[in-house]
Amino acid sequence: MKIAIMQPYFFPYIGQFQLIQAVDRFILCDDVQYIRHGWINRNRILKQGDGFQYMIVPVSKHRSNEPIRNIRAVEGPVWKQTIIRQLDYYRKKAPYFEKVRELVCRCFSWEETSIARINGHYLQAVCDYIDLPFRLEVSSELNLDYSDIQTTSDWALHMCEQLGASAYFNPPGGTVLYEKEDFNRYDIELHFVKPSFREYDQRNQQAFTPGLSIIDVMMYNSPATIRDMLNDYQLI
Repeated sequence: MKIAIMQPYFFPYIGQFQLIQAVDRFILCDDVQYIRHGWINRNRILKQGDGFQYMIVPVSKHRSNEPIRNIRAVEGPVWKQTIIRQLDYYRKKAPYFEKVRELVCRCFSWEETSIARINGHYLQAVCDYIDLPFRLEVSSELNLDYSDIQTTSDWALHMCEQLGASAYFNPPGGTVLYEKEDFNRYDIELHFVKPSFREYDQRNQQAFTPGLSIIDVMMYNSPATIRDMLNDYQLI
């Protein structure tokens, strides 16, 4: 069984959806520590002129070592309204603006403050839109035992062992964190999914900006095209 384990990111980039397609089970890990200025409560879309801007979900005050499962988004409609206004950049430029804006509005109509649940719900909504098979699983609901974890690199290995994985798939950034020999000792293959960002026409931008939120990809591409783009990666 092929498994990928990722933190719950906010409308993540296309590489996360390539991981979902590549594996049998995709686990959102909300048991690890929340890190500020990461991708849990923000992501990037295009802005007027050139370059990108951040979409941000403000979170409530919390301890510095709080796990993601305990992080709460600020209540109220203000941040949602702000993001919807930011999407207006695409109104006259993107062929799928209306459909994607409607999708985001539907996501925002769901009343929830847990950032992990919010991101899981949005991830499911995007997968449904592009017709990518996906079943949401969250680590804090799987009764996993973390008592043997000593280092950051232990998390994925011990989770894979308990979940019965035969292979673990990770983004290429994991090459500095994980060693294939460590996984081989547990009869688990280690693979890295390296995205190849297919360029598409980001209207009125001076140069193509890769790695933006999946929202940008959906604005300019049909679900069928996006599903084809999910195959643009190298397995290393």
